[in-house]
Amino acid sequence: MTLLQRSTEPLDIDLLVLPETNLILIASVIEPLRGANRIAGSELYRWRLLTPDGAPVPTTSAIAIPAEGTFQATTEETPLFVLASYNWRRSATPALKMQLSQAARHRTIIAGIESGTWLLAEASLLDGLPATVHWEDYEDFALAYPEVRAVKDRFVIDGKRLTTSGSLPTVDLMLEVIRQRQGYSLALEVSRLFRYEQPSFHIDEPLSAASAGLRMHDPRVTQAVRLMEEHIEQPLILARLARRVGVSARHLQDLFQQSIGAPPHVHYLALRLNAARRKVIETTASFADIAAATGFNSASAFARSYRASFSESPSETRRRLRRRITPSPAPP
Repeated sequence: MTLLQRSTEPLDIDLLVLPETNLILIASVIEPLRGANRIAGSELYRWRLLTPDGAPVPTTSAIAIPAEGTFQATTEETPLFVLASYNWRRSATPALKMQLSQAARHRTIIAGIESGTWLLAEASLLDGLPATVHWEDYEDFALAYPEVRAVKDRFVIDGKRLTTSGSLPTVDLMLEVIRQRQGYSLALEVSRLFRYEQPSFHIDEPLSAASAGLRMHDPRVTQAVRLMEEHIEQPLILARLARRVGVSARHLQDLFQQSIGAPPHVHYLALRLNAARRKVIETTASFADIAAATGFNSASAFARSYRASFSESPSETRRRLRRRITPSPAPP
């Protein structure tokens, strides 16, 4: 199963964790996937931690991470994420580089996470491709590997190769994976779990829950999102929303695309659908009432939009999740 195609099937991911990797880097890969599973109420993602020798791997926090196995070059197609932070050269043995090269023949995706990019370059797996590394290492990396097109991006997706430039950019990458596999609505909801942008000290209002995981550097986008959140039941048309923010509708569309990578109508619909989904799960309200409370003209229009976003109907969501939380009857 590929990493970057729309799917509701469970996806397995192997994580090769090298010694002296940061705990936050490991969490940056795993926690968005865990969050997606929890919010979706199903096992969309599964992960397995591997180390070069199968032993627990020491991290920079002096906390050893247990391994589920030894990394070996097999014919598995499972996506492989190579995680490294400090002193990656100690792990870059000829044997490991050979294993990575052999694994690349079969793995659908190989990702270099932070200093993992160096390992992929050492194994000649990034030749002719764009790749990113931590900003402190950019110049050294570009000089060391002229055959790789070093770029100053947060993360890079190029065919079967993914690279990231640090822990928080890795969260961005995982949110993009979730967006491509399960859609914008779930990615937005997962982003709310990670409030990793420092809000401006000049803004009196706290960062809103729905925008907590987004990088909205433009205050007009922030204001527009807050207006969307305040008008879930009766959505504002784009022209009125833009007028309230003080720009044209076309300019607001451009600002959204530049700031969060999605047009206003996509973000607005995701906010409404996520609000509706919480009501489906957490209340016993009728679907007609939920549709009205989240700005849909009818229960049928709501159901169509809901299924297109979450790949199941509201009733299917409610039945599936209620079954999971309903305790089994006690034995007589």
